Amino acid sequence: MTHPTTTEHHHITRAPIRVGIAGLSARGGWAAQAHLPALTRLDGFEVRALSAGSAASAREAGTAYGVPLAFGRTEQLVRSDEVDLVVVSVRVPLHREVILAALEAGKAVVSEWPLGNGASEADELARAAANAGVRTFAGLQARNAPAVRYLRDLIADGYVGEVLSTSLVASGRRWGPTFEPRGAYLLDRANGGTMLTIPFGHTVDALCMVLGEFTEVSATTAIRRPVVHEHGTGRPAAMTVEDQIAVSGRLDSGAVASMHFRGGLSRSTNFHWEINGTDGDITVTGDSGHLQQAVLTLHGARGTTTTPAPLPVPARYYGVPSFTDLRDRPPYNVGSQYAAILADLTEGTARVPDFAHAARRQRLLDDIARAAATGRRVPITGPAASAG
Repeated sequence: MTHPTTTEHHHITRAPIRVGIAGLSARGGWAAQAHLPALTRLDGFEVRALSAGSAASAREAGTAYGVPLAFGRTEQLVRSDEVDLVVVSVRVPLHREVILAALEAGKAVVSEWPLGNGASEADELARAAANAGVRTFAGLQARNAPAVRYLRDLIADGYVGEVLSTSLVASGRRWGPTFEPRGAYLLDRANGGTMLTIPFGHTVDALCMVLGEFTEVSATTAIRRPVVHEHGTGRPAAMTVEDQIAVSGRLDSGAVASMHFRGGLSRSTNFHWEINGTDGDITVTGDSGHLQQAVLTLHGARGTTTTPAPLPVPARYYGVPSFTDLRDRPPYNVGSQYAAILADLTEGTARVPDFAHAARRQRLLDDIARAAATGRRVPITGPAASAG
């Protein structure tokens, strides 16, 4: 991908990176809620194309969002000379097909998380990306949340001293007693979109960015609601996805970590994360365990202070002016990640996790599932690469 540049008065003008979004629907969804608003606000991107499930639905989306090229088949999108960067915003079971086609076409790829349907598929996609020699990006945008980046810096700067332990309890929001019709596929573990892979995966990635990688894990999982009901109709449906996940382990610093995710929403606590150290403590609270979307609040106390006080996130962590009006809303973190992707593509940096990182993170989830299945402590097979 080449983008000619000119310099005048220290300002660089680049041809925009032309984006094709696979899975942008006129009926809404995450692509319309987050990817499209983020991409259209950044000067360095131009949304040129989309693909949907049929030619008719693609035309409908193209008209609704003003996207000039609307394809009924993803192969048409990835092969288009009008597309430099492919955004994969389809259901997890379809990731592999779309990503492999984009890589074969030599296109840079942004994939929503999780990368693949299971660790082996994620490994395959990471290898294919390495062989293709193109830039890839995994949508682990929780690490772009201003509160999470501020927390990382507080820990690195010694706010709590040496970290002794961390404990986190959270609600998965979905996988509770009811489900929305469009979310029915999330009830089937075989589809790869589970409470472990989605909210837990986003959150554990951010935890590891802040505190370091797991070196070993023990886990207990359970399906406490094997039958759930469709919202509005009451129609029963089987659920094969674990709705209770309890993980404990040790981080590479020696700190002890525990994480407990529960399906649905709690009438009490929906996100509570404590970090306890030799010199202080920090608490992070939020509205759900989807850390990549949650509205977060930090409190802390250190030294002789015994009452936690608010730790407002400094303005410098909201560093993308294009998204000021989206502050503390779900599209903000996606937009912040796209700003970093733009820098990676145009300046050669590596701030955003790539497919290799995503594959290693999915292997951590695989190790957790193995620990739960065997009832044994499992050593982690390899740490995820740091990014951001």
